[in-house]
Amino acid sequence: MANPALSASLPASRVGYNFNTDNTTTSNALENALFLKVFSGEILTAFEDANIMKGLHTIRTISNGKSAQFPVTGIASAKYHTPGNSLIEGSGYLSDIQKSEKVILIDEMLTSSTFLANIDELKTHFDIRSVYAQELGKALAKRFDIATMKTLYLASKASANITGVTDGGSSVHIPSATLKTTAGIIDALFTMAQTLDEKNAPQEGRFAILHPSTYYQLITADNGNVVNSAVNTDVGGAGSLATGTIPMVAGISLFKSNHIVDVAGALNTKNSIDSTSGAVQPTLSGTTGYDGDFRALRHGAGTTADPHVYGIIGGTKEAIGTVKLLDLATESEYQIERQGTLFVAKYAMGHGVLRPECAISIVPEEGSSGDDAVSDN
Repeated sequence: MANPALSASLPASRVGYNFNTDNTTTSNALENALFLKVFSGEILTAFEDANIMKGLHTIRTISNGKSAQFPVTGIASAKYHTPGNSLIEGSGYLSDIQKSEKVILIDEMLTSSTFLANIDELKTHFDIRSVYAQELGKALAKRFDIATMKTLYLASKASANITGVTDGGSSVHIPSATLKTTAGIIDALFTMAQTLDEKNAPQEGRFAILHPSTYYQLITADNGNVVNSAVNTDVGGAGSLATGTIPMVAGISLFKSNHIVDVAGALNTKNSIDSTSGAVQPTLSGTTGYDGDFRALRHGAGTTADPHVYGIIGGTKEAIGTVKLLDLATESEYQIERQGTLFVAKYAMGHGVLRPECAISIVPEEGSSGDDAVSDN
């Protein structure tokens, strides 16, 4: 008796199908269009998305359980001692160090899968299995980056862990016209550094994530006849026109990512649900976890006349955390009934805010130069 769970038809990802020819009609010629003809060919796959967030935040791995706890402690005080006074009995010598905790829950398992028909694999003249496995892994890597970037932005909007003792996140509103200039971007990065200093955030490991257009604006000067200070080594710049890189400005390591577009994209409803309470995390007033409304991170109509200007997110690795129950893994199973192989990539993780004072965002908005304002949460 056939397994009911396997009785439904399964759409196979036909390797030989040339979708540039016809994506509606099914025929033997179309299904074999990309297989080897007289000469050897080459398959063009999408460029691998760069996963940059893995090394930019705190990661803890658990072997079992539904969550991980991160203790939060306040600060101690100091007082000059008067000879003869007791350190224990009154006089305010003893510090009452306040404590709290942050708990990050594990989300439901995130999966990416595809099916490879056996007949297609036999006809294929390249190692399609490794290509499929890589693509599935890249899909999850992209989701990981986007989820952690959104969590970082949430951290910049979050309130203090212990009111009156620790600080909340910081969101700096800057006119979008300012972020279109090299000088304006450099000023914004120095504002980020200053704000993190004022929040007593660690000096080590500071970073900022920029949209590619913002990143490359730092390399190309506003005036084509000069080289800007972020690149000019004569004034301490560390960038390179030859390699197109700027590693650091204001003590902040710079990273570019096109995932900023996804973070600041249109609101959607494909939320990540944790496995215990059914609530999307991390939560913040007016948002819905990883898929909340983060459109404030961009400005402009997105047209040729009024292109999008994207903000900047950054901080230190203490700002947010990831808890791993199951790290990224891939597996495959040959199904005799369907005469093909099922490929699955998966992971079970959760992301959350740890120390909001270590997170900061630059938010583009309407206004004139000089209208910058820092919003403390």
